[in-house]
Amino acid sequence: MLLLSGALGGACCTAAHAQVQTQIAQDRARLGNSTPLIQQIDPATVRDSERATAEAEEKAAGDGDRLDTSGNLLGNMWGARPWLYRHGISFDIQEVDEVWGNGTGGTPSSSDGSSGSGTGPAYDGVTMPTLTIDTEKLFGLEGGLFNVSALQTRGRSISQDHLANFNPVSGFEADRSTRLFELWYQQSFLQGKLDVKIGQQDLDTEFLISDYASLYLNANFGWPMAPSLNLYGGGPSWPLSSPAIRIRYRPSQKFTFMFAAADDNPPGNRYNSLPIQQATSGYNPDPTSQTYNGANGTNFNMGTGALLITELQYALNPQPADMAHAARSPGLPGVYKLGGYYDTAKFADYRYNRNGGSLGAATLAANPSQADLTPRWDRGNWLVYGIIDQMIWRPSLTSARSVGVFVRATGNGGDRNEISFAIDAGLNLKAPFRGRDNDTIGLGWGIGRASSGLRQFDRDSQTLTQGNENHLELTYQAQVTPWMVMQPDFQYVWNPSGGVPDYGVGYNRRVGNEAIFGLHTSLTF
Repeated sequence: MLLLSGALGGACCTAAHAQVQTQIAQDRARLGNSTPLIQQIDPATVRDSERATAEAEEKAAGDGDRLDTSGNLLGNMWGARPWLYRHGISFDIQEVDEVWGNGTGGTPSSSDGSSGSGTGPAYDGVTMPTLTIDTEKLFGLEGGLFNVSALQTRGRSISQDHLANFNPVSGFEADRSTRLFELWYQQSFLQGKLDVKIGQQDLDTEFLISDYASLYLNANFGWPMAPSLNLYGGGPSWPLSSPAIRIRYRPSQKFTFMFAAADDNPPGNRYNSLPIQQATSGYNPDPTSQTYNGANGTNFNMGTGALLITELQYALNPQPADMAHAARSPGLPGVYKLGGYYDTAKFADYRYNRNGGSLGAATLAANPSQADLTPRWDRGNWLVYGIIDQMIWRPSLTSARSVGVFVRATGNGGDRNEISFAIDAGLNLKAPFRGRDNDTIGLGWGIGRASSGLRQFDRDSQTLTQGNENHLELTYQAQVTPWMVMQPDFQYVWNPSGGVPDYGVGYNRRVGNEAIFGLHTSLTF
């Protein structure tokens, strides 16, 4: 999944090096470098997209045999980085810090020291060191790549404290911990057309991702709300990873096929992972909680079920590597994806208890101690999705400026899931100002629909019925220095969690609409 720091093109670009191209680098090339400078899904995608940018710039400059450390705050680390690079070893540190505040709406919370205010500020931060080894450079094994990374997460989640949304307003919010993130080995075959990755992985850097949508900070634009809320602990996605095997086959520049089989339950805890299991007690689950068990990232749970996910990609008008010398216009590029997953585990039913009665009605029993509040367990879970990333305008073949649009939709069954349908879409302008080729401004929108099972549970328990949550985001990603990106952000959320009751002030009032401001920074050391 990782590219080595610095150049992989030019004179050094042997067949083995071509085999280690990340999915992010592949999509960036197919879309003519019109994707955001960094992809804001998680620190791993930030790192990978910055390396893909450096690779493209070095190829254009013809410096493929030189390690460029201008994008690192610590430079060449007193000669250590070039020496390690010559031996196939790279080490880098990604740092992300954010401040957030909601000016309207939200729900009171005293857990953050705000004495029950519905609004207020919050800070969250992530540090991710990564070690990568190119086995060909180190000891001659062609096409091999080893990766290990760790996370140190800190601060507080504004979504947990105040917002009560379906998904956090930032994809970088996480429980405070220091943990192993990924630990995997990838081997390429057939001159790079086939590669297999095995080990502890997160899947949200390769599957279910829109490259244009990854500009945005709201977590729904990264790993979308349906798998985040419907799978155990959100599934194998940031900041969690699971034992998995991933196969990627690229028979041509236009087609890519991917399949992965992973453990479906990174926290390793069947309970306290799905909100229906606490519904009868009035417990409001932490939307960013991933660390009930295995908080250090070494749980390696294999006891619940398997998550099987596949994706087929088609590239429309893939762009040539050298646009300046293109003989003719290749057309406006696009990437189209179809996929789905199936989870073999059992999931709690939202409507029925284990005896076939209404789970919601049981909460209204005259004697709750005698009511059956145990949900029925349903075998299996599925989701299908489609993604479109399409450039719709650019002034010339060699211009950095372009306009791209994206649409992504997911759908799944409603009896055992919190979300049954979600869609997001947006419009991005790359290089909006003269001399700001790596900046991007975007406007994105999304909607999530509470499932039929959840709505029936609400009706049976005679509480406010949840419906649709809408979110709008306006953001500007600016490269301040080669090693620092800043991103001011504004979001507005209508009907948080589809109009969930505001338990902080009463059961007959919904959480108010939210206006949220944020500032995100990303540094590469």
